[in-house]
Amino acid sequence: MPLSIAPPNVAVEIKKICAEEKVAKHLGELGLAAGTRVKVIACGGSVIITLKEGRLCLDRELASRITVAVVSDEPALA
Repeated sequence: MPLSIAPPNVAVEIKKICAEEKVAKHLGELGLAAGTRVKVIACGGSVIITLKEGRLCLDRELASRITVAVVSDEPALA
């Protein structure tokens, strides 16, 4: 499912980022890459996620290009 429709307060794992190479590289430098676990904090005009010990705000269009899967063995990240 796209990150833009992931349920809030549930741990998800990034499966694929379908963005321009430059954008995907920048997200990777921020720590957002395939295999990374994040939690959606809020969805609206943009999507706010927890990433490591911080938060990251993504516009809805970019979030819709990031494929995630719910992580069933972990209820949620802090």
